[in-house]
Amino acid sequence: MPLLRFGQATNDAMRVVMRTDPNVFCLGQDLRWGGSFGQFRGLYDEFPDRILDMPISEALIVSAAVGAAATGMRPVVSMNFVEFAMGAMDEIVNQAAKLRYMFGGQATVPLVLRCADGIIRSAAAQHSESFEALFAHVPGLKVVAPSNSYDAKGLLIAAIADDNPVVFLENKRVQPRKSEVPEGLYEVPLGLAKVIREGRDLTIVSYSMQVLNALEAATRLAAEGIDAEVIDLRTIVPFDIETVVTSVRKTRRAMVCHEAWTFGGFGAEISSQIHERLFGHLRAPVVRVGARQSHIPFSPPLESAVVPGIDDIVRAAHHLVDMNSAPGLVV
Repeated sequence: MPLLRFGQATNDAMRVVMRTDPNVFCLGQDLRWGGSFGQFRGLYDEFPDRILDMPISEALIVSAAVGAAATGMRPVVSMNFVEFAMGAMDEIVNQAAKLRYMFGGQATVPLVLRCADGIIRSAAAQHSESFEALFAHVPGLKVVAPSNSYDAKGLLIAAIADDNPVVFLENKRVQPRKSEVPEGLYEVPLGLAKVIREGRDLTIVSYSMQVLNALEAATRLAAEGIDAEVIDLRTIVPFDIETVVTSVRKTRRAMVCHEAWTFGGFGAEISSQIHERLFGHLRAPVVRVGARQSHIPFSPPLESAVVPGIDDIVRAAHHLVDMNSAPGLVV
């Protein structure tokens, strides 16, 4: 199998799907020359009538996509940075997410909203954030956050085939990384997490870029005698609580790690559901590792201080294994 970067894998997914389904088209800004991260590169040459460059109006772009989806098309929308989706929240929350419900299932809205999130090279407060908890809070939206190229291609194909609006989050630091990706059409089911490292002492639940940090942290912890199991959620909504519960029932300790702010982050939902199901089984409260309550700074040292890294996960794991009934740690 070829080694592909994350962006190359999603590009391949688009090409495969567009050759199969003439109802799939893309709209956004600067798509003809490949998009902000090259994830649409070359598609205009093959599908000139289905790669649409739009005015700089996120509300207009998503409005057009919602209308197209409701009438039988399958639009894939490029928002570039996830922050830009904030300019279309009415269209996303009040239209795309609600139409199927309000029409009693007689209408569907099969659109995919592709958004780059997370930090990269001091992009500062308006180009570095992680908003998955905002989207996860809205009924009717599915939320996907891959950590590797294989999953990115399979999940994007599955998202395009889904009859509901899907927010597809593409972490900027994951995009350059390579992994083996099969050729042709395949799907990774939405709502199915994966245990990517087995362990006995604690479970680390994560998604997107923090999965890679969790794996590195698990390697370091293993050298210190702590055996960590790592779960890649892959899909935030639907949330695969059963895979998480099965793992935590075995290890009896759990940590949730994400790049978004700890306060009000999706990790709080995961932690709550673990406690509700396994409270009497846990050896310690669930630990959350996330960003500190601050906008993302431009300064590289300050950025590193706000957003969690491998050291934060290792430190939290030591605290989790060492404590019995002490209060949970918020990093």
